[in-house]
Amino acid sequence: MPIGEFGGAPPLASEGSPVLTTPMYWMYEMAHASLNPARAVTDATKILFQNPLNPWAHTEMGKSIAAACELFERTTRRYGKPEWGLDETEVNGIRTPVEVHAIWEKPFCRLLYFDRKLTRPLRSPQPRLLIVAPMSGHYATLLRGTVEAFLPTHEVYITDWADARMVPLAEGRFDLDDYIDYVIEMLQFLGTNMHVMAVCQPAVPVLAAVSVMEAERDPFAPISMTLMGGPIDTRRNPTGVNNLAQERGIDWFRNHVITKVPFPHPGVMRDVYPGFLQLNGFISMNLDRHVDAHKALFANLVKGDGDQVDKHRDFYDEYLAVMDLAAEYYLQTVETVFIKHALPKGEMTHRGTPVEPSKITRVALMTVEGEKDDISGLGQTEATHGLCSSIPDHRRVHYVQPGVGHYGVFNGSRFKSEIVPRICDFMLSAADPKSLITIAAE
Repeated sequence: MPIGEFGGAPPLASEGSPVLTTPMYWMYEMAHASLNPARAVTDATKILFQNPLNPWAHTEMGKSIAAACELFERTTRRYGKPEWGLDETEVNGIRTPVEVHAIWEKPFCRLLYFDRKLTRPLRSPQPRLLIVAPMSGHYATLLRGTVEAFLPTHEVYITDWADARMVPLAEGRFDLDDYIDYVIEMLQFLGTNMHVMAVCQPAVPVLAAVSVMEAERDPFAPISMTLMGGPIDTRRNPTGVNNLAQERGIDWFRNHVITKVPFPHPGVMRDVYPGFLQLNGFISMNLDRHVDAHKALFANLVKGDGDQVDKHRDFYDEYLAVMDLAAEYYLQTVETVFIKHALPKGEMTHRGTPVEPSKITRVALMTVEGEKDDISGLGQTEATHGLCSSIPDHRRVHYVQPGVGHYGVFNGSRFKSEIVPRICDFMLSAADPKSLITIAAE
């Protein structure tokens, strides 16, 4: 079920979002806790009406009661961080176990490595790929399908951003400058011969990070940079998300969507854009679609259509799992990217130093967009090529995938069959600049 806002830019508040204060977050926590007795009763009722020894369990009424209990439980549950579930892959036709390790860590992010336990040595080293996941309300597991698609042919690393409410206030702030620093530090930690891919929101900080590294002639700058569905220049084909930021202004966001984390979370008193408010914004964008999906879940539970029920559960277990964002990062991103358009105007800075994509000369560039993207409008990511004016034409590629929206840029059947092969060819060819012009022509 491709939902347009799934995995996009840092989510902006919906039109009806209330002014938030610290008590509002406390009230949310208390309301959630107050539902625990009802959830316990509902769970017991569901077990009773699913017990095959209960004659009512085989009736239409019994199945309807059990289905209603599951709907209540799922709509009142707090969804935790999903598991990766990538236990194996296929490398050169051989099923290979995969283990996930954290190999670098700072307060707001861990760097995960998908360690493939190869039973046979590779004839030649495979490309090493750092995937920078969106820090936009959902967890990095949103890119499970993206990671899965590259595991057979790449050594894959991914950023695992932390839930801000779980980071103690003593660990300090986290803003867009820190995000850029994290990307630079991870690339330096990983060493040479790296490729970097930014999916959606991180296109701006990744481009900034590579620009800073190139300006300093950093030897650990990546071989190539792939930006997918990112808001590089939101003045092009502005979407509803872009227009809302322009209309409201940064003060509105600061006053309406920022609150403090309540006790007993580790990040108590940290200023955040809370996950529950983000979720409200996500759902309100496509409310009818979500209502219809849950009606379908009820019907499928009653008639026992296990396949459709499992698909619904898998999607919403991921979709409804959200995390708090640090207020400094959220507000700086909204202002820099969506209101001031600082990067395309040449006004963006990092730690007081101008960010200059024109300094990029050694890094090959590929941009990918979806024809029907309603989050990052068509042309917003392509604008990168105009900013990176010093990259030779034969070292750059732009690709628009027909028939897909925002989610389809990094997940789904067309992503796997049409986008991934092009990215793989691009990365393999990055070490041989002359061949890139062939890929671009295709």
